[in-house]
Amino acid sequence: MDFLHTVLGDDIQASLLIILNLIVIESLLSVDNAAVLATMVMDLPKDQRDKALKYGIIGAYVFRGICLFLAAWLVKIWWLKPLGGLYLLYLAFDYFRKKNAKKNEEEEEVDKSKSWIYKSTVGLVGTFWATVALVEVMDLAFSIDNVFAAVAFTDNIYLIYIGVFVGILAMRFVAQAFVKLMEKFTFLETVAFIVIGVLGIKLTSSLFTHFNPESPISHVIEGEKTDLFVSIFTVAIFILPVLTSLLFNYPKKTKAELEVVDKADEVLDKS
Repeated sequence: MDFLHTVLGDDIQASLLIILNLIVIESLLSVDNAAVLATMVMDLPKDQRDKALKYGIIGAYVFRGICLFLAAWLVKIWWLKPLGGLYLLYLAFDYFRKKNAKKNEEEEEVDKSKSWIYKSTVGLVGTFWATVALVEVMDLAFSIDNVFAAVAFTDNIYLIYIGVFVGILAMRFVAQAFVKLMEKFTFLETVAFIVIGVLGIKLTSSLFTHFNPESPISHVIEGEKTDLFVSIFTVAIFILPVLTSLLFNYPKKTKAELEVVDKADEVLDKS
């Protein structure tokens, strides 16, 4: 029991709820990451496409493993939390911007030609290795997302380790189950980015608490009740729409606009 308290903290139930949140968030992030990787290699010939995806998956594992070891150091750099929060807010904003713009499939795909990394390497190493280089950079960005998402829920380093480790497992095992779930409940992708936005706000608020640690607002932001509320909110915002969809068909279950799911499934089948 002492070991559990050491790892999970004084409130074991709250910590288990955080771990459940991390499983959900990391799995959904892995689905989105897999879809982006699939989009980036689509212009390659099929044999090269499969090979590039394998390199991308290996890179995802390697960078997440590195972040697992660096997590304890990363969380001590206070300005990384608000910076990570702004990045998560950007991810959420960019998703809803594209969703509202209702762009067609070609416009939604990643345009590698606009990437400085791709343009700098394609002439030297060719299209295949330039694509692999860009995929690995994206893997690094996704792995940092993995750490930021965990830090948004807790400052407990052991729980952060668990969160990053869940991100590694999610790429191989859990995410494929979420692909199937998202195929049935396509609105879960939107829900995921709402949660990412909430986590972004929570991380960004650390800028205020750092400079005003004794403020009553800071005590509320950093308090256990706020952490518990965020954890419950994250679980509820996923579970309740699924229940209402099953019971009342609202939000409606639909097979439309499944490009993200199909691309993610293709990548995860190769992992």
